[in-house]
Amino acid sequence: MPADLAVIGLGHLGLPLAQAAVTAGIATVGHDQDRARDLAAGRLPCDSDGTALTAADIRRMLATGFRPTTNPAELARVRTAVICAPTPPGPDGTPSLTQVLDATRTLAAHLRPHTTVVVESPVPPGTTETLLLPVLEEGSGLRAGRDFHLAHAPGRVDPGSRSHPYTATPKVIGGLTPACTESAAAFYSRLTDKVVRARGPREAETVHLLETNYRHVNIALVNEMAVLCHDLGVDLWDVIRCAETKPFGFQAFRPGPGVGGHALPQDLTSPHLPTRPLRMVELARQVNDHMPSYVVQRAAALLNEHGKSARGARVLLLGVTYKPDLADQQATPAEEIATRLMQFGASVSYHDPYVPSWNVLARPVPRADSLYEAAADADLTILLQPHRTYDLQGLAVKAQLLLDTRGVTPAGAAHRL
Repeated sequence: MPADLAVIGLGHLGLPLAQAAVTAGIATVGHDQDRARDLAAGRLPCDSDGTALTAADIRRMLATGFRPTTNPAELARVRTAVICAPTPPGPDGTPSLTQVLDATRTLAAHLRPHTTVVVESPVPPGTTETLLLPVLEEGSGLRAGRDFHLAHAPGRVDPGSRSHPYTATPKVIGGLTPACTESAAAFYSRLTDKVVRARGPREAETVHLLETNYRHVNIALVNEMAVLCHDLGVDLWDVIRCAETKPFGFQAFRPGPGVGGHALPQDLTSPHLPTRPLRMVELARQVNDHMPSYVVQRAAALLNEHGKSARGARVLLLGVTYKPDLADQQATPAEEIATRLMQFGASVSYHDPYVPSWNVLARPVPRADSLYEAAADADLTILLQPHRTYDLQGLAVKAQLLLDTRGVTPAGAAHRL
């Protein structure tokens, strides 16, 4: 049976889109060589921890018009095709476009006239027109803007968020031509309450760049403030509490052990495009990349203050995902923190209700079965991610020594970052 929509790439961007589409009554085919078989059987693939969807959600989607497939011929029978392939960091740390290009080539070989093609994958500005458009035209023999519509609509997904559902998140769209924009807008208006039209694909791509870099730069600023305030003996958390009462010119960000997630900061150094580096973004990256090391330094100092050495100390890490209440471990700072602690000679264990097993330095990290018994037994407990299931007051009472990297424990109950 033909579908109205094809989602190419069923990861942290593609699955929420497919869910929103079938919820809106849009028959949807999802193409993904690695994940489609598990999804078709109603199972979450083992690498799907980047989404908040559950196996029950997938089964509901299957019952309401979602059809995962590994057959690219299915892409020839849709009105709208959305590329949601991931752009993970490459060997040089910049986003890799390999999977996006592969998805585009697959679609091009089956593209039919009058199809609306949208790119949601996060890519550097200019990628849709400079790299993907030629692939689509050469592979299909069609002309973008004449035979098919082409647009970029940056993915905006907040996994696990209850306050930012898909329908309530405005969708930015920039088409190759005004008609391309309107065709994509007509599709997304079925899924979201508000559609925002950008001037073109480059502007839409740059929206994601600005949003991502804004987050990383501001987290870097408050991370530097955390280090400064600790040195000065100032309670940064109280400073933030007071500062966020200002009704203009300030948005509160909070420090942490590092910055994880799928949205990589981009300084615009791309081998494919004529770009220039953003110096502030590179500096922010350096600041944020230093935070795991700073957490370990603070941990060693706290142990030393209590007459213990990091070597041989029993250290319990709580919450090893990059975000609370989600199983996603993409770029989580927990891995580097555990690595550095082990290199110091510490005996590291962890607890996380969303992570049944965890390997660091190619070996399994012991998982604590009983949280509070483990905290009472550990020389130092480090709270990295405050999952809702954690009783922070009880944890502060049980732990011998507690380092709170998120500032969420009751005032005076723990040492804060």
